Amino acid sequence: MTTSSAPGKIILCGEHAVVYGRPALAIPVTQVHADVQVSSRARAGIWIDAPDVNLHAELNTLASDHPIASVINNLFFLLHAVPFPNLEIKIDSTIPVASGLGSGAAVTVALTRALSSYLNHPLTDEEVNGFAYEIEKLYHGTPSGIDNTVVTYAKPVYFAKGQPIETFKVGALFTIVIADTGISAPTKESVGDVRKLWEADQKRWEKVFDEVADISFAARRVIEEGWITMLGVLMDENHALLQQMTVSSPELDRLVEVARKAGALGAKLSGGGRGGNLIALVDPKMAEDVSVSLKEAGAKNTIVTQVS
Repeated sequence: MTTSSAPGKIILCGEHAVVYGRPALAIPVTQVHADVQVSSRARAGIWIDAPDVNLHAELNTLASDHPIASVINNLFFLLHAVPFPNLEIKIDSTIPVASGLGSGAAVTVALTRALSSYLNHPLTDEEVNGFAYEIEKLYHGTPSGIDNTVVTYAKPVYFAKGQPIETFKVGALFTIVIADTGISAPTKESVGDVRKLWEADQKRWEKVFDEVADISFAARRVIEEGWITMLGVLMDENHALLQQMTVSSPELDRLVEVARKAGALGAKLSGGGRGGNLIALVDPKMAEDVSVSLKEAGAKNTIVTQVS
């Protein structure tokens, strides 16, 4: 039997602009994670049990483009695992689906590591990250690569597409409240809509993406220096630019305002937008108050995570 686990993630700033070569900051969220267990099976076939998505099926009964089937089939061909072994695969995840927390990337990374280890062909972090990115492209069109990178390395990262991965230090512990709108929002749709805007007026949107890049650069510096209050200001500015990109929503905007009025130092959507999660920077003493206010205002769930 082999097992593997991968954390969730949130983007602190830079989403969408990161697709166009600008930097973004992201951190792992270890309070939620995907866990995979692989064991041998006496009977023929590969049986998959993923109760969180109501999946209990044999691999060959799944469509070839099913997310989990794609990971298994592509990985086995990559590792020349022919014929396929007889396996029991159990997948559990506490990461909400389609909410900007990197659920798909976490399952891919955990499943890739568990299967490759089971086959006595463990992959390096670089190999896992590269494979996970290829899987992300199948389902998100033109993903930035930030989800698979943060989840694979499980460290805060400063990420720019095509550039070497940079981890960065945290000068002072800070606290983030993550609130789930409860609205499913596939990343591919919002990424595609931003691309249409960009294609229609590249000059305008390149300028907006440059503004986001300035925020990401400044956010890295204030985090490294421990100037946490300034991070809140930058998060507010980033949310305003995401509103311009049309990737926010009335529900997200309302909950962002609720968080601010409840004492958050700054708040913004996180991830693809249109639903999913928002994040609020808070004084640790205010985390509970902000969480309660968000739930009372309609958030389906909140997670408090500390970054250190």
